[in-house]
Formats: sequence, structure tokens, C-alpha cells
Amino acid sequence: MKERITVGIDVGSSQVVTVVGHRQEGETHPNIIGVGSCVGSGLRKGVVTDVEETVTAITSALEEAERMAGVPMENIYISINGEHIQSANTRGLVSIAARAEIGNDDVLRAIDSAQTVALPANREIIHVIPRMFIVDGQDGIKDPVGMTGIRLEVDAHVVTGSTPFIKNLQRTIEQAGVRITNFVLAPLAASTAVLSKKQKELGVVVIDIGAGTTGMVVFEDGDVYHSAIIPIGSGHITADIAIGLRTALSTAEQVKIEYGMASPITLSDKDTIDLSKFDKTEDQVASRRYIAEIIEARLIELFLMIKTELRKVGRDGMLPAGAVLVGGGAKLPGIVESAKDHLGLPAQIGFPIELHGMVDRLDDPRFTTAIGLMMWGMDETKTMPTYASDPNFGAVLSRIKNWFK
Repeated sequence: MKERITVGIDVGSSQVVTVVGHRQEGETHPNIIGVGSCVGSGLRKGVVTDVEETVTAITSALEEAERMAGVPMENIYISINGEHIQSANTRGLVSIAARAEIGNDDVLRAIDSAQTVALPANREIIHVIPRMFIVDGQDGIKDPVGMTGIRLEVDAHVVTGSTPFIKNLQRTIEQAGVRITNFVLAPLAASTAVLSKKQKELGVVVIDIGAGTTGMVVFEDGDVYHSAIIPIGSGHITADIAIGLRTALSTAEQVKIEYGMASPITLSDKDTIDLSKFDKTEDQVASRRYIAEIIEARLIELFLMIKTELRKVGRDGMLPAGAVLVGGGAKLPGIVESAKDHLGLPAQIGFPIELHGMVDRLDDPRFTTAIGLMMWGMDETKTMPTYASDPNFGAVLSRIKNWFK
């Protein structure tokens, strides 16, 4: 029996997480065999700012997972994030010979034409994800191969990034001894781990709250409808608390983790925190209600920005499956109720589904993206034309052909 080993490395602004999984031929669910994490990274808002720190964090997380798994690391998928990421829905159009069936080559030509968007010299394509095909004006077609027509269009979701930032991330990861198979947009990877087919069909938004940024991906009718990166994360909440309490960032982070709440409604002014518990040089006593008000203000700003993105694509309050929250920021108590109130949608915390192996170690929203990267890599149908550290266009075309077969 053949087995496929895949590694997902989520390089975030506050930590690096590595997940190793394998799936034997004929099995449907991956088996987790290795997990590693390292607090700290040299990234700020998805962009490398300290190469040495990033290399150290990646190496540490990878070695921990490798020792646990006991297998060589191959098929490595890396998360990509940051304000430089942009996305758009585009159309590709090709003509078909009269009375000829549409074949795989025609589909590849259509997808290729969707990539011919006018990009500045410093930007490049990360993902081209076909959403649906249109044959002679008939839309909603998932697989046009074998149909007859003279005009084939593809509606695709194209994700692009800044070339300098991508190259810097690529070189930094390679310095850690990692050969990258592909980059995957972080919230898109997270959605692979937590969403069911039904949720994608109904309409859902995945909100990945990281330390420096928040990523979001909207699905409808089973396809990617919209994606965006918002320049606010849980690190901004920590900074707000530090300013509000006039204390160190490390103290503010501990206060947020142990006593933070998304809403002050259930708290009274009598609920206090002795900051000397976290820092012996501190002598003040802080109000939990005041801290919750600081957190609430920043969350309202974040959810309003998400609502604005949903409004841009006409999906504000229009997603029956609601919002699924993942990432370290999703651990904040009361954040689900806050999301429901300010997004006007059903909301829940997203946990990985259909996993075997070391599942108890991964029962945490922080690991969602790394798990999604591993699952993305296992499913070759999802690795459509994407950016790779050493692009092998023959392999890309082969994967596309397999996808349509």
C-alpha cells in the first residue's frame, strides 16, 4: 500500500506550527503522525522582518515534528499571508472547433487565459482557482469535459501577492533547509481543515484571526467567492491593553490570555486583576471590565472591516452557514457571541474535522492552518496552478489534468 506523507508549516507572526500527516492509498482521512510548534517568528503582518529569527523558529518547529513522526520531511506546504495579498474574480475565454467535444486541453487553455490579468511588475499569481465553467452561455458547469460547444469560459478566483515579499519568505524558508512544494493562502488552507461540503454549498465565511492580520475566505455554491486579508489581529488587542494599562507588552499578553473577554457585559467593576502576579515591578490593580472594554472596541473594528468586505461582494448578512472562527485569536472567551452580534450571522469556532492520530494535541484553533496545509497537500485536486519555489510547469499541468479526470 502506498502512503503519502505531507507536511504543513504555518509561519505566523507570533508562532510557527508544523503538522505532519500521512494517508494510505484507499483511505479518505489523514492520520496525524507529528506536531511541532515554536513561539515567536521574524514575521510582522505576514512579511519577513528578521530572517535569523524566522529560520530559528521554522527549524525548531520542524525538528520537533520530525522527531515525533520519525519520517523524512517531504511535500512541504507553507502558509502565505499579509497585507500585500490581493484577490479578484476573473474570466477566461477560448473558442472550440465546430462540432468538437471539449477536452482537457481546452479547459487548460481557458484557465491559462484567466491568468492573463494585467499585473504590475512587482506582483505575481499565487492561486488560480476555477469556480465554474460556462459553455455557450450556460453557466454553473463544474466539469465541461465531454460537452459540445464552440465557446468555453471559466470564472476563476485569482490570488496575487507582492513578488519581493514572496521571494524574501521563500529564501528565508529555504535557509531553514526546507524545500517548498507550494505556498497556500493561510485562510484558504484553514478552510480545508474546518469546513464541510454542506457549509461551502450554503455559503460561509472563514475568519482566521492571527497575531498580525486576519484572513477571510467566503464560499458559496461549493466554490471560493471572495478572499481578503485585514490588517488587524490579536496582537493589536495586546498592544491596546498595554497602552490602556501602561504596562509591558508581555504583561498585557498574559493578562489577555488569562483574563481577557470579548465583552464586558458579564463583568462588574469589582472584578480586578493584580498585575504584580505577572510582573513583580507592577503595583497596580486593573479592572477586568476596563480590559474587556478595550478588547471589545478592537473586535468591533475588526468585525466592521469584515462586514465591509462582505458588503463589497453582496454577502453581508447573506451567508446561511454563518462565520467560522479559527486562529489563535478565536480562543478569546465570548468572541463567538461578539461575532454573532456584529456580523449579523451565525458563528462558531472551527475545529479540524475527519482526522485520525494525534487529534488530542490539535484540539486548538491555533493549529487549524497547519492542518489545512497538510490536507491541501494530500489532495492533489486542490493544488491548481499555484506559485512554487521552483516552478515545475509540467507538473502543474499534470495536476490540472488529473483534477479533471
